[in-house]
Amino acid sequence: MRLDKFLSQQLGISRALVQRELRAKRVTVDGDMVKQGAFQLRAEHEVRFDDRVLRQILAPRYFMLHKPQGYVCSTDDPDHPTVLYFMDEPVPDKLHAAGRLDIDTTGLVLMTDDGRWSHWITSPRHHCEKTYLVALEDPLGGDIARQFTEGVMLNGEKLPTRPARLEQLAEREVRLTISEGRYHQVKRMFAAVGNHVVALHRERVGAIVLDAGLAPGEYRALTDDEIASVGAPARP
Repeated sequence: MRLDKFLSQQLGISRALVQRELRAKRVTVDGDMVKQGAFQLRAEHEVRFDDRVLRQILAPRYFMLHKPQGYVCSTDDPDHPTVLYFMDEPVPDKLHAAGRLDIDTTGLVLMTDDGRWSHWITSPRHHCEKTYLVALEDPLGGDIARQFTEGVMLNGEKLPTRPARLEQLAEREVRLTISEGRYHQVKRMFAAVGNHVVALHRERVGAIVLDAGLAPGEYRALTDDEIASVGAPARP
């Protein structure tokens, strides 16, 4: 990669401003001052700006984040803080959420800069499972699990939902697993059977489970096995 392109991405400035910083002798590569933006970086090069190391991104990145309430999963929002606030990584604006959560929903968000990987999670034809803890306003009716297994008709939809698994944990708390991602689906499913979701927390996406050691706002890199689980055949 050209040095000026790399610096533009890392510093969030135009290439014209990058040239100014190069001329000001603020950039070194392996300890040597470099002024030419066309300089070709190699993987082994160490780049410093004002003696601060700028890490090269040599491969796609994959993270899990424990999303707290009050943050949106878009990369830019004029009205609300985004989950990128928590990502202390180079060029965080290149990351995106592989499957969004509502502003008031907490739990597992997968962050990546690999578009093909995230597409597998979000594509409707792959039926990637997601599991949620759901707190309800009213006690769960006795027939709701069967209705969810058979599929429920959402307001404004032409087809019922795909079969979902419902496990009752307490009078007003359930664990729900769905395999599609319609707009506000979990909330609309319970609204369709006369109940109301008061709190929603995502525990799992595919085979990836939210790390119990992550507090809200914390994140970690995915393991190789977790990354490889996306797109892998379902185990019997």
